[in-house]
Amino acid sequence: MSTPEDDDDRRSRLTALWDAHAVRVQAYALRHTDPDSAQDVLSETFLAAWRRLDAVPEPALPWLLVTARHLVRNMHRAAGRRRSLTDELTRLEASAPLPDGAPEALATERDTLLRGLARLTAREREAVLLVAWDGLAPAAAADVAGCTTAAFHVRLHRARRRLADATDDAGGAGVAVTRSRTQERRSA
Repeated sequence: MSTPEDDDDRRSRLTALWDAHAVRVQAYALRHTDPDSAQDVLSETFLAAWRRLDAVPEPALPWLLVTARHLVRNMHRAAGRRRSLTDELTRLEASAPLPDGAPEALATERDTLLRGLARLTAREREAVLLVAWDGLAPAAAADVAGCTTAAFHVRLHRARRRLADATDDAGGAGVAVTRSRTQERRSA
């Protein structure tokens, strides 16, 4: 358990680190991000320093800059994932067939389904789309996907399960697309 003196020592050390290095850490972040993100990087860098104060070596600046670099890279990766998801949603939205029914309910269901599809891996998404939207039988879809029919069945099963989970999390909309194909095959 820490004593008040230990807490004061920690605060003093962090304050000294801030006073000595905050401007340089912020300058580094500004070179690699926009001003708002640079502020976040600066804050997160010193939060990491506070959490791991005993591990911060002397001199501290290299450690702080490495921490800032990791945070900047994480921000860039997250932005890339957001862009990729937005692009994928836009692409899927453009190719999605328009369903029949009440416009508000259909818009919500379509949005949920598209978001669920975007959360699948590229292979899983391709499996669902080949069967559900392109109307291919699994054997033909396996040829298009470049895998065996057995591998395609596994891929399709996993994709349907993940899509159902994703759409169930969002209120159950869109699951009918993946379940309707299964029901059609059972009744045929």
